[in-house]
Amino acid sequence: MSDVAPNSLRKIKRRIYEILEGEVADRASRTCEIFIAGLVVANVVAIILESVHSIHVAYEAYFHIFDLVSVIVFSLEYVLRVWTYSEKHTGPGDSPWKGRKEYVFSPFGLVDFFSTVPFYLQLLFPGADLRVLRMFRLLRIFKLSRYNSAMEDMLEAIKSEWDSFSSAMFLLFISCLLFSSLIYIIEGHDQPEVFPSIPAAMHWFILTIIAGWGNVDPVTYLGTVLVIVTQIMAIALAAILTGVVATAYTAQVQRRESTYEMEVREVLADGVVTEEEKIKLKTLQAKYGMSDEQVDAIANQVNAEKNKG
Repeated sequence: MSDVAPNSLRKIKRRIYEILEGEVADRASRTCEIFIAGLVVANVVAIILESVHSIHVAYEAYFHIFDLVSVIVFSLEYVLRVWTYSEKHTGPGDSPWKGRKEYVFSPFGLVDFFSTVPFYLQLLFPGADLRVLRMFRLLRIFKLSRYNSAMEDMLEAIKSEWDSFSSAMFLLFISCLLFSSLIYIIEGHDQPEVFPSIPAAMHWFILTIIAGWGNVDPVTYLGTVLVIVTQIMAIALAAILTGVVATAYTAQVQRRESTYEMEVREVLADGVVTEEEKIKLKTLQAKYGMSDEQVDAIANQVNAEKNKG
């Protein structure tokens, strides 16, 4: 009798882990995903509307109730994830806290924590001005990244092409130092209030790179030429960085599709697709954010190659 309770608790924990993490592509997991994603979107919309003073005054009580309900849901989600993440590492010698620590200190775990903690800080310090901390609620939008691989793909793309990306950033730094020094030397005497130092000139360079205009009109001929060259440099650097990230992202998507194709080939190798294999492929499809059309195209291609063989 004593073994039944722990086994039942273990099954419940495993089931909750599968639902929260989407380990099994079933209705419960999908419903949980839609509910959490919908609540996140509703929270972001509420935060935006709450910033409008007239709306905030008229519906302050409703905003507070909605935030309270959201915090309860997100807090419960956080606690359940911490509790059930021990199921991620169940091998010999693995500690239950291995998975829990992995989640707590992961990007998703930190987002889950910091998106709810401002509410509790308001309860602990009711008289304090926590407007900045309340803006941490906007971090809840990053919870959607758990259900979409786009952000993960982008980060992996930058990581895989870090050498090219860091080279472009180094070129940007050298350009900033060079052009800021030149504009300070050329325009500093004529516009000392605008370019009193090289750091101030760096501020002008960064604005020029980002916006295409540094909010300063040169008064010398050489300054005008330098501004034009800087604007051309801004376009070139933007093109380089965009090209590096776009190429890396495309390669990441292709690797993702190749990984899925390898799984399909492995599943179809014996000619029998078990229910467990179907669930595995469905979970992998959800993880990679692949459409049914992409999956069908890969499966048809694999089957065609197999029939020819």
